[in-house]
Amino acid sequence: MLRSGLVAFLLFLVGSTCCFPEAKAHRKFEVTGYVFTRGAALAPDQVDASRLTRINYAFSNIQGGRMVLGAPVDAQNFAVLRTLRYSNPNLTVLVSVGGWLWSTNFSDMALTAESRRLFEDSVMQFLTQYDLDGLDIDWEYPGMPGAGHPFRPEDKQNFTSLVKELRERFDSVARRSGKRLYLTIAMGASDDVIANTEMNKVQKYVDTVNLMAYDYYEPGSESITGNHAPLLVNPADPKKVSAAESVHAYEKAGVPSEKILLGVPFYGHEWGEVPDQNHGLFQTGKPIPAAYAPFHVIESSMLGHGFTRYWDEKAQVPYLYSNEKHIFVSYEDPESLKEKCEYVLDHKLGGVMFWEYFGDSGGALLQAIDSALGIQSTNRQ
Repeated sequence: MLRSGLVAFLLFLVGSTCCFPEAKAHRKFEVTGYVFTRGAALAPDQVDASRLTRINYAFSNIQGGRMVLGAPVDAQNFAVLRTLRYSNPNLTVLVSVGGWLWSTNFSDMALTAESRRLFEDSVMQFLTQYDLDGLDIDWEYPGMPGAGHPFRPEDKQNFTSLVKELRERFDSVARRSGKRLYLTIAMGASDDVIANTEMNKVQKYVDTVNLMAYDYYEPGSESITGNHAPLLVNPADPKKVSAAESVHAYEKAGVPSEKILLGVPFYGHEWGEVPDQNHGLFQTGKPIPAAYAPFHVIESSMLGHGFTRYWDEKAQVPYLYSNEKHIFVSYEDPESLKEKCEYVLDHKLGGVMFWEYFGDSGGALLQAIDSALGIQSTNRQ
């Protein structure tokens, strides 16, 4: 009787581990950080990999149908990033190809089986030469002009063919050498992006969909201010946009929740000439110089320096307003990241992605993600 009671008690403990707060550390979340050096050389201690599971180095380019280095210093930077694997064996280092300005040649490259094969051959050579763990495709966007790039209706099917063929290549390498290669994609948070892709097919071939759930409002793109990375919809928002709505749209399009990484910004947007109504939120505004503000700039020169912080309870994000300068700032901070990580937990997403590492030189934002998802403790196991 005593023995059976002990067995029952032990089984109860095993089955009840989900009730303990530390249980989140046993689930593996991805925390992917884009590292964008803007052509500068990386120092060995410049990136703290202990709170990351993946680095996406931005960007490689496409020239003559082949993937090429984005800058001469990239080879040196890859060597620096590879050394981070020694301190964090769970870390993977990928290269991201394309981006907003370098998506020019995607449509031509993906057009035919022959042109795709040329690109895919170059990818395999690139990953081998620089000893990288995979590829992140940042095509902005199939079937859409993006920053004025060529595009075609056929991009929709060609994008699917591209990721399918790359997955086949990557799986072949794994079978031969035992080295797993990761394939991820960066995707915009709009219905138009979903409409111009076959996400129900694409998701089968990628490890994660890095959902860029930011830039919903940008100075110059809209005539009014707004939350550029809201977690939830504020009913007063004329556009009715949010990260949660975008996640739902991708799930509805066929992407499993565990493959979605919720993208968060390590930067803010500024509007000028904003009237002092509703502390500047959803008011008319105009672009100003240096309207893109990394978080470390916001933290050091705005908070406590003539700007008042407000909290949008509906959208679960902060914003700043200066009565004197009539400047409105939408941004991310540790409190909003805590809420977003709770959303990741509650909705069983795959983790978090952020753009970009050097926007948070003080480390406050990455610390907030780590505290919520337990990445550092998991990496030490």
